[in-house]
Amino acid sequence: MVSLPQRLGTWQRRICSLGWGAFLVGLLLSIACSTYAQLLSFETAPVVIDGRPLFEIAQTNQINAEERAEAISQELGERVASDTEIFVTSEIRNKAPVILVNGRYLMTVTQNDATAGGAVTARAQASAWAKLLNRELEIAQQERSKEVLRPRIAIATVALLIAAIVHRLIGYIRRLLRLLLERLTAPQEGQPPAGLNLLLALLLSLLRLGLWFGVITYITNLFPFTRRWSYFLRRQVLVGFLEPNLRLGQNEFSILSLVVLMGMLLGVVVLSGVFTNFLRSRVLRLAGINRGSGEAISILAKYSLIFIGVVVLLQIWGLDLSSLALIASALGVGIGLGLQNIAKDFGSGLILVFERPIQVGDFVEFGQFQGVVERIGGRSTEIKTLDQISIIVPNSRFLEHEVINWSHRNPVSRIRLPVGVAYSSDPKIVQEVLLETGYQHPQVLSTPAPRVFFTGFGDSALEFELLVWIANPPKQLIIKSDLYFAIEATLRDRNIEVPFPQRDLHVRSGQLPIEVSTEVLKHIKQLQDGSDHLSSKN
Repeated sequence: MVSLPQRLGTWQRRICSLGWGAFLVGLLLSIACSTYAQLLSFETAPVVIDGRPLFEIAQTNQINAEERAEAISQELGERVASDTEIFVTSEIRNKAPVILVNGRYLMTVTQNDATAGGAVTARAQASAWAKLLNRELEIAQQERSKEVLRPRIAIATVALLIAAIVHRLIGYIRRLLRLLLERLTAPQEGQPPAGLNLLLALLLSLLRLGLWFGVITYITNLFPFTRRWSYFLRRQVLVGFLEPNLRLGQNEFSILSLVVLMGMLLGVVVLSGVFTNFLRSRVLRLAGINRGSGEAISILAKYSLIFIGVVVLLQIWGLDLSSLALIASALGVGIGLGLQNIAKDFGSGLILVFERPIQVGDFVEFGQFQGVVERIGGRSTEIKTLDQISIIVPNSRFLEHEVINWSHRNPVSRIRLPVGVAYSSDPKIVQEVLLETGYQHPQVLSTPAPRVFFTGFGDSALEFELLVWIANPPKQLIIKSDLYFAIEATLRDRNIEVPFPQRDLHVRSGQLPIEVSTEVLKHIKQLQDGSDHLSSKN
């Protein structure tokens, strides 16, 4: 009977043997993989007939793969252009398999060619390529016949007509999507978000561009003469856009990947705007939050979503934010030199959002303009005047200049209406008329009550001033006009005259004709004699 220590020793030896075996197998696999990778580390290039890649060939000791493939492709193109029948064969010459076209040497197949083509030996690869060339060269000659070209011209015409129809349909789809998103977001005054319009326009352009690119590529592939140029252009575009040739930090990116990243960043901005409009029009409005507070919450939500979305996208894309320090430094220099006003406007916009000296919906007086604040953006604020004219004001000007905010904290405000009456009027009756007119207007508040002040004695009238309180500052001009109409009608009914400036002209009495003194007559006589003397000399 085997004891327990012996069993443990046996299992220990087996485990050690398995460990050493696994180590040796892993070592052999790594050596094999590295060897296979070295075998596949040679350069390859495609052999092309009329823009159709046939197979990949490898480089040799004398020539690189690109030049070798170009020479073979040119030789095959010349053969196809001739009207003679083509036979492709393979044989062994100098212990190496070669491919012949009508008995003329075309190429030697190497072991690297067989590795690139997936064959075991070079001879087997030469035989497979000879059969492939026979078939493809026959197809290439058939494509040049009139029997093949005529139906393909008809197919190309139909493809162009279908592309034109789809081009129009994409425009209709854009309009439908725009209407759907407008109803979903319900922006103010029925205006669609600018970012959403931009995104839809870009998508429309990309879809139409992709449509025509695909149609043109399809049509050029129908004909052997145009297929060559199509293949060349596609290859150059793919190499230029898909090759990672831009380095940012430790990673390399292609132009296409950066374009996609820019599109996704634009999508983040637009989707943030759509979400903000939905939050403003649906959630905050139903919650009963006033327009100014809702606008501040929406702006903060929008820029927070943009910041988070940009950071997440850059991290997913593999961009290390620390690698952007150089760009940030250059941007800081640019801001310090040429963009300081824009940076100041953005900073002022943040102050306006947090301190809220003005809010969306406030009636403000700025310089010579009066209007309602419609939008507070990152860089500028939109004010719509009483004439329905939009004025775009940089945010920094609201902090650098005085702004009269009629709606700040409490929209109740007082307006003044100066009135002048003739000196023959009774001031008590005038006061009664003005107070009565103020109380009768529906938009004048009864509390605080209207008041009338006797402000002084003017040149032509007794001067009064009617002070009334209103709760809707944007309509103060309309209220003033209504009150003046009512005051004029009431004064006319009470036979109270509204005077106009008068001037009295007093003319002092005298004698006509005017008497002239003897000294003046003597002086006039001297001047006349002097002028006669000068004329006689001449």
